[in-house]
Amino acid sequence: MAIQKVALLTAGGLAPCLSAAIGRLIERYTEISPETEIIAYIGGYKGLLLGDSIEINTGIRENAAILYQHGGSPIGNSRVKLTNVKDCEKRGLVKAGENPLEVAANQLIKDGVEVLHTIGGDDTNTTAADLAAYLAENGYKLIVVGLPKTIDNDVFPIKQSLGAWTAAEEGAKYFANVVAEHNANPRMLIIHEVMGRSCGWLTAYTAKVYHDNLASLDFLPSIGLSQERKDVHAIFIPEMEIDIAAEAERLRAVMDQTDNVNIFISEGAGLETIVKEMEAAGEEVPRDAFGHAKLDAVNPGAWFGKQFSKLLGAEKVLIQKSGYFARAAASNKEDLELIKACCDKAIESAQAGIGGVVGHDDDQNDELRAIEFPRIAGGKPFDIDVPWFGELLADIGQIKGSKIVAEH
Repeated sequence: MAIQKVALLTAGGLAPCLSAAIGRLIERYTEISPETEIIAYIGGYKGLLLGDSIEINTGIRENAAILYQHGGSPIGNSRVKLTNVKDCEKRGLVKAGENPLEVAANQLIKDGVEVLHTIGGDDTNTTAADLAAYLAENGYKLIVVGLPKTIDNDVFPIKQSLGAWTAAEEGAKYFANVVAEHNANPRMLIIHEVMGRSCGWLTAYTAKVYHDNLASLDFLPSIGLSQERKDVHAIFIPEMEIDIAAEAERLRAVMDQTDNVNIFISEGAGLETIVKEMEAAGEEVPRDAFGHAKLDAVNPGAWFGKQFSKLLGAEKVLIQKSGYFARAAASNKEDLELIKACCDKAIESAQAGIGGVVGHDDDQNDELRAIEFPRIAGGKPFDIDVPWFGELLADIGQIKGSKIVAEH
């Protein structure tokens, strides 16, 4: 169908795909449907509620490929859930008594938008589905075609989320410098906290990329420059049960031999245990608009540092988080190819009047298609039985133990 007007928005946290996805959508629409008007809402759903948008003019269209060179989102993000009325009121996005879905719907109607492209994670896209359903119930047809942005790579049933490969590559690059800090102190414990609330894919793949990169370097063990000292010594992720006592015994031997231990953890590893400890101590657990515990407040890296410092006899603990470094990067070549394919399919789906979230469908032979909104959900676990992860654990001498249990 001929599309007169489309709108773009990015929402949620950053990922190394937002700028490139915006660039490709603009570029592709300009190639195949130059008459289609494009606007972008500033700051995600916040901009939609406030009617804050910009026109994608000729100058932007002609230079859209520049966006491939950059990370972040030029049109801005926010975390807004349209069904969380109290939060929208508190933030001044709607007036008391207003329904955010109705406010957003009215703005889309006012702007004459026929297709809305959302670039975000499961929260962003399920919010878009709520909006499309509301509009349909009220007699306004809006086609919503989302793109799966999350460095956690944890969206059902999407095989690979945009930006995740780049985030792993950048996290590995980040740690390549951090690990040299083991030279600064004897018996150093270095904890690399990687983003990933409920899925350990990013932590595992970051460790894999780092480990593989390390294997390509030359070393001089006779002067203390060894691969063993720089390597990953443990990986803790939400999907993998961990016996801290057993791991401490193994890692204590590593510390005694190499004078340092390097641990990669997901920010969601041990989260349930940590939250229970905080609540038992009478501490309030801060939560976001979607009800998720705020990970910067829970601070899993510090918790693991406390658990292992004494057990390993560490003289110093260094906790470093690569998340903001990794998630704001420009897309790498592998991601850029995936982004372009998904954006092109998103436009094809929009023109065919098919809504959904575009990705390779795990349940339909990895077909690239607009996946139905009711099938989209977050929290997809990382498959710890994939061969590459088993090989990585074998290389670093780690086995799967029993449940994550705090040492007291």
